[in-house]
Amino acid sequence: MYKRTYWVQLIEDSLKERSVLWLMGVRRTGKTTLSQSLPGFEYFDCELPSHRKRMEDPEDFLSSLGKKNIVLDEIHRLPNPSQILKIAADHFPKVKIVATGSSTLTASTKFKDTLTGRKRNILLTPMTAADMADFGTNDLGRRFLRGGLPPFHLPPEFPEKAFQEWVDDYWAKDILNLYRLDLKASFERFMELLWAQSGGIFEASHFARLCEVNRKTIANYLNILADTHVVRVIRPFSSHKATEIVSSPKVYGFDTGFVCYYRGWRDLRSDDMGLLWEHFVLNEISARLQSDHMRYWRDKRHREIDFVWAPPGNIPTAIECKWFAANAETANLEAFKGLYPKSRLVVAARDVAKPYRQNSHGIEIEYMGLENLVRSLEGKLA
Repeated sequence: MYKRTYWVQLIEDSLKERSVLWLMGVRRTGKTTLSQSLPGFEYFDCELPSHRKRMEDPEDFLSSLGKKNIVLDEIHRLPNPSQILKIAADHFPKVKIVATGSSTLTASTKFKDTLTGRKRNILLTPMTAADMADFGTNDLGRRFLRGGLPPFHLPPEFPEKAFQEWVDDYWAKDILNLYRLDLKASFERFMELLWAQSGGIFEASHFARLCEVNRKTIANYLNILADTHVVRVIRPFSSHKATEIVSSPKVYGFDTGFVCYYRGWRDLRSDDMGLLWEHFVLNEISARLQSDHMRYWRDKRHREIDFVWAPPGNIPTAIECKWFAANAETANLEAFKGLYPKSRLVVAARDVAKPYRQNSHGIEIEYMGLENLVRSLEGKLA
């Protein structure tokens, strides 16, 4: 069993702050394997009737544990999953609980109490750079094409059938359990179109026409995909200046493997690497910072910045993602600086080993690799 050292440490550190941790993530990201690898934790599979029976009386169950740390895997299989977590947080704080599920707490009608202030959330993303090191691979091309779900990435053969099988499981085990949808073909068509156009500006009317549903239905589909972490919706960064785009989001698929699969890519060209690197940068920042402060910027002259990291109380960091630093064009960064003089400008490039700075038309731009970018952003969190 591979040990994902970054995630184990993050979980252990998080449980020092809260006694209940909710480990989120889409199917096949490795929640079960990760939770089973946690040292000092007793594992309970809530899909097993024998384990569910032990928890029929939550107070008796928690009393029997003493000071044990436990994993409640697939906790949404319990009749009242929020009850046991609430009782644990309020009355058994020495029992540390890691609860896992494929969807967010609020996505399930079973969770009447969202445990605000009682739990810590961690989103387990597809494989990060640290995961790749733990798995003994440094091939970004393989990571991009197969994606970051370990069962897709690690086997020697290409997982051709696994992508559609994942979609079928997602519909049967997540969507049908949590939402009242009856147009499977339209929903899956929308999801596949989003993956194929991942990283682009979202226009609801475009997808409504192609999926043969109305805009309201498309908005509902998008909310469902975002709630279940299948897509990441990035809103525009703006101070409501007249020249800026302030409404249309960008939507990213959760994993590069699905982006490649639904674009029909089986071999990657050099022109494909920039878009996939952009996805990988977003995945890394999401995993490491566990925060929702990412935005993008675009004005009405179609000048665009890939990402703007903008936690409240901090100056915005404009980030352009480039596979090669030499390909970076700085005009859009300079335009952003003109509107936001106190901002920080960064080019995040795969081929930069040591950070450096360059001056362009009197404006300083930082060039750095992904690890240095994430570390610098960690220092800017409020």
